[in-house]
Amino acid sequence: MAPESVAEERELASGVTEGFWQWRGYRIRYQRCGDSGPAVLLVHGFGGNCDHWRKNLPVLGEQCRMFAIDLLGYGYSDKPDPRVLAPNSIYNFETWGEQLSDFIESVIREPVFLICNSVGGLAGLQAAVYQPNQVRGVQLLNISLRMLHLSKQNRFQRPFVKALQQVLRETQLGELFFAQVATSKAVKNVLSQCYGDPSTVDDELVEYILKPGLEPGAVAVFLDFISYSAGPLPEELLERVTVPVSILWGEKDPWEKLEWGREFEKYASVEEFVVLPGAGHCPQDEAPHLVNPAILRFIARHIPSPTSSFSNGAQP
Repeated sequence: MAPESVAEERELASGVTEGFWQWRGYRIRYQRCGDSGPAVLLVHGFGGNCDHWRKNLPVLGEQCRMFAIDLLGYGYSDKPDPRVLAPNSIYNFETWGEQLSDFIESVIREPVFLICNSVGGLAGLQAAVYQPNQVRGVQLLNISLRMLHLSKQNRFQRPFVKALQQVLRETQLGELFFAQVATSKAVKNVLSQCYGDPSTVDDELVEYILKPGLEPGAVAVFLDFISYSAGPLPEELLERVTVPVSILWGEKDPWEKLEWGREFEKYASVEEFVVLPGAGHCPQDEAPHLVNPAILRFIARHIPSPTSSFSNGAQP
């Protein structure tokens, strides 16, 4: 029986269910698929949502209890207005780490593998730092390097970056900027730039990304997050995390370059660094034929029972 914190559920497609979970007074959307096997939670990146795992959830659900979640402020989760609070005080990795930890505890109810793309990787690592007993391992797909973080800005640039962020967050210029990027043409153009193979950016994907971005409150969330220059860096969290970490990296990512990502191989928590040929920033959607088996292999290495019949996704 579903826990009391879960509201109505409905079937989206064969075997895939959508539900809503009440968290701290907010309505949080999630999807699930599969009734047996290890529990796995998928965490999207900036501007994404559950639907960005459209090519992973049903496939992996054949062997795992799969969940995907919309972080607070994204997808069809609630979007509380950040303008009534101090900047970046709600849409940050600490909040999202707590959201993931509470979701694991109250909805999934067993330790999970966290599979995370882009900024979702920092939320996943933060959750693993907060509650390592809830997390069997974290797999990072092109984790955000947070190049707008204050520590990565030239000190002469910092005042200008901060001023631009403040203008976008607190004036109508920000809303005008968002209006320019929140169109089908603009979304397709951005996705085509960050995907290694632009032909994989189809109309369905564009709609999945754009539609929730037009929900009330989405513009304020967007502008608040792009002004976020504080909080943890991935290298700081990798130093603190005590669970095994796998890193997958699309070699053609123009935003988080492969040679930069390779710097993470040196951390004790990182057990592998796998290059995904031809893929860009969102390999879970662009190259599921590479990502899904890599996820299964990572899980298989860390499930407790050596006699488990769980398949590791190895290719014949």
